[in-house]
Amino acid sequence: MSEELIKKHLYLMLIVQKTLGKRPALMMDKNNFCVIMAGGIGSRFWPLSKTKRPKQFLDILGTGRTLLQQTYDRFIKLMPPEQILVVSNLEYKELIVDQLPDLPDENILLEPLRRNTAPCIDYANFRIHRKNPDANVVVAPSDHLIIKEEEFLRAVQQGLDFVASNEALMTMGIVPSRPETGYGYIQSIGKKVKGYESTGLRKVKTFTEKPDLELAEVFLSSGDFYWNAGIFFWSLGAIMKSFETHLPEIHTLFKEGIEIYGTDQEKDFIHKTYGNCRNISIDYGVMEKADNVYMLISEFGWSDLGTWGSLYEQLLKNEQHNSISGKHVFMYESSGNIVNVQDDMLVVLQGLEDYIVVQNDNIILVCKLEHEQKIKQYVNDLRTEIGEDMM
Repeated sequence: MSEELIKKHLYLMLIVQKTLGKRPALMMDKNNFCVIMAGGIGSRFWPLSKTKRPKQFLDILGTGRTLLQQTYDRFIKLMPPEQILVVSNLEYKELIVDQLPDLPDENILLEPLRRNTAPCIDYANFRIHRKNPDANVVVAPSDHLIIKEEEFLRAVQQGLDFVASNEALMTMGIVPSRPETGYGYIQSIGKKVKGYESTGLRKVKTFTEKPDLELAEVFLSSGDFYWNAGIFFWSLGAIMKSFETHLPEIHTLFKEGIEIYGTDQEKDFIHKTYGNCRNISIDYGVMEKADNVYMLISEFGWSDLGTWGSLYEQLLKNEQHNSISGKHVFMYESSGNIVNVQDDMLVVLQGLEDYIVVQNDNIILVCKLEHEQKIKQYVNDLRTEIGEDMM
């Protein structure tokens, strides 16, 4: 799909979302819930993404909807707002309320500290348990790009249907198109799952975090490794049992508040609980340890939009392969760059090839695209040197 078609697709997608999003809740399964994780700070997108307004709250694709809103718009087609929860940091509540006005206030779960995805998910588990102990849950990041929404929604429905009738943990595996070193990989056993032969469902063999280029090329050529999309499915019973088995110290902490969730005491309880929680991801804490993990192999035009490079791949470019956001940008003898500056800035660039050039307020970043993974380290260094005010 060309960049022009992608842009048109994203525009039409928003129109369709407004129509389908109004489908009556009576047509939806009362047992299906969604948890949207929206607490990250998006440091690899600095300086556009800053601590006070991370990338999930930005319209970085130029569609008129932020990444969080686009994620919500997708899931609202499968379940009503009452069955969608957003978990985020305490400081982002006003942003969430402003961007998702139809989401019930009680469905905004606020974390006082960043403790990675495992505590975030177990907190949501207990809040959903209060509403519906028989729930089936899809957990998704708030900042991914999905081009083929119909295929995505079909896959989500398949995943929810599978975990509703099987005590399994499931993730989505994306068919890789290149030896990507910025993604995690999942290896499948290869054998089709009995009873689900017509689907892309496979048992998971191993997980591998971001490999080097040589290993990524081996993964691509093998045919049994897939990108880990970080989208999970499970029944509430299956995931809570897995927490009891693999992360009992975290699960015990949240279980202590089983009578408190939804009351005036919840906020104080959560503050105390997060102070005692390990910082650990659901991948390391549960998925890599459990023996009942499955993968749904999917192709729906996915990108995690984790870096400027991944965004560059999705944006329109001129004849010199430059992607330019800004009204007054003049480029000479330059190609393969992504430039993002505010409209009131006059910028002249000469002799740049494959660079990131980003301006936000009084901050300017100039970095080679091939070194974009270092941006996160630059941000950490700057926090140490100058504090949080500009970060």
